[in-house]
Amino acid sequence: MSEHQPGPRAEGQRSPKKKVTTASLRRMKQRGERISALTAYDHLMAGLLDEAGVDVILVGDSVAMVVQGFETTVGVTMAHMLYHAGNVSRSVQRALVVGDLPFMSYQVNSDEALRNAGRMVQEAGVEAVKVEGGRSVAGTVRRIVEAGIPVMGHVGLTPQSIHKFGTYQVRATGPAEAEEVFEGARALEDAGAFAIVVEKVPAELGQRLSQSLSIPVIGIGAGPDCDGQILVSHDMLGLYTKFHPRFVRRYAQLGDTMRSAFEHYVRDVKAREFPSKDESY
Repeated sequence: MSEHQPGPRAEGQRSPKKKVTTASLRRMKQRGERISALTAYDHLMAGLLDEAGVDVILVGDSVAMVVQGFETTVGVTMAHMLYHAGNVSRSVQRALVVGDLPFMSYQVNSDEALRNAGRMVQEAGVEAVKVEGGRSVAGTVRRIVEAGIPVMGHVGLTPQSIHKFGTYQVRATGPAEAEEVFEGARALEDAGAFAIVVEKVPAELGQRLSQSLSIPVIGIGAGPDCDGQILVSHDMLGLYTKFHPRFVRRYAQLGDTMRSAFEHYVRDVKAREFPSKDESY
């Protein structure tokens, strides 16, 4: 992937910045610059994130929970992900757009995984894909990378395996599982992954992974010493409030703001105060 300048923007818009690529993320790690990442599932949100300077925009399978109303991420399909990823990629000029490969889109065999990864790039316009798992998916990661598609790994708590874990509690608290997570991340690096997300593990493990791997390690509930951080945008904005993980910092309470605005609108309509003469033709 080569860096390029985005096309010209209309007068009044911000000056374009260099496109974020897998190579520039590696350079950010090398110079100690932290990587910012957030999720998006639609055109409007993606554009706002891009304008704000977010480095990586993940079209996450978390869309199943925060948009589609599922209880877990396993219900989202390849068709869903292609739709949402396309909405996002058409809005983004600077950030690196990564698309989640959903449950059972890459676990059956490497041929099917490669086909689905190719669809994400070719049909939805993402620049990389993400898969969950360590050693068990390393061979599949290698196959996809060898075809020219960048892959981001994901270790620690892997939500697509929630029925196996039975809980969203912190992972790798014991030495055996910590070593399994570490070796899984090393296997992904060896297979050619350009970065790894590590989720909900002790901070010491997040630090160890960041110091040991040459590729960026992006944490979510993995402590302050990872090479970057990612959150679900709906969580940090206070839009999705079914639960509040310890690692989520609420930067806004937009759910409360939106509810108040909707209630105000209802009152105005009921009281015949909207629309006014100035809002009519």
